[in-house]
Amino acid sequence: MSLMSFGGKSLDLSRPQVMGILNVTPDSFSDGGSFSSLDASLKQTEKMILEGASIIDVGGESTRPGAAPVSLQQELDRVVPVIEAIKQRFDIVVSVDTSSAEVMRQGAALGVGLINDVRALEREGALEVAAQTQLPVCLMHMKGGPQTMQDQPNYVSVADEVTRYLMSRVEACEAVGIARTQLLLDPGIGFGKSLEHNLSLLKHTQHFRELGFEVLIGVSRKTMIGDVLDLPVDERLYGTMGANAACYGKGARIFRVHDVKAHVQMLELMYRIERES
Repeated sequence: MSLMSFGGKSLDLSRPQVMGILNVTPDSFSDGGSFSSLDASLKQTEKMILEGASIIDVGGESTRPGAAPVSLQQELDRVVPVIEAIKQRFDIVVSVDTSSAEVMRQGAALGVGLINDVRALEREGALEVAAQTQLPVCLMHMKGGPQTMQDQPNYVSVADEVTRYLMSRVEACEAVGIARTQLLLDPGIGFGKSLEHNLSLLKHTQHFRELGFEVLIGVSRKTMIGDVLDLPVDERLYGTMGANAACYGKGARIFRVHDVKAHVQMLELMYRIERES
């Protein structure tokens, strides 16, 4: 058993854990606007928990390609009431999907268990605040920013470059007192990568695991699945499951998804087969 504490609630990362996506934004690529009211957010949270999610990831900034930036106050207005309401009603690990130090600070005060940052704590103050919270952090790789990241991304070796970047952020975390055991790595599928880059990173998932870190995969309904299968965003469940199944076989244990029930069932069966003598 490999237990990791997420703000007082432990999860066993020797088995798969499903992170349900709760975007409280008007413009996320798949479900923008669907859960922007508090009532809708709570209903979706309850649904995902009943379906087996062990983490709810609350985000108030769309980071889809081309997304417009949001102000700090906009982000706080979106996520703080939702986090507060979820923590009052449900016994669940809440992750805050943010790059802003103040959102991290307020989220921690409300009881979130994980900081999930697509910018790997690069924004001003984020490293220091994350260290103060003593919470685990997921560090993700993104080349460029949401406005420009898909404008002809280029790498000599995508796996090597993503690894070097993430390890440099690990070192930055250690320098402010965040232990390696508190860090998760996310290769950043779709964040400044072409289809070939994404496929290569998924193929090399085990490499990140071999560096000694738990791996979080966020590929749910993304463009790469549509590119491979020629499908619109609302028809990408089976492709998402295929990608996540491949990553589970390569050592990933946390899966950030829109479709919780299907993934919980698939991953539970894979886990049971794997551990059978």
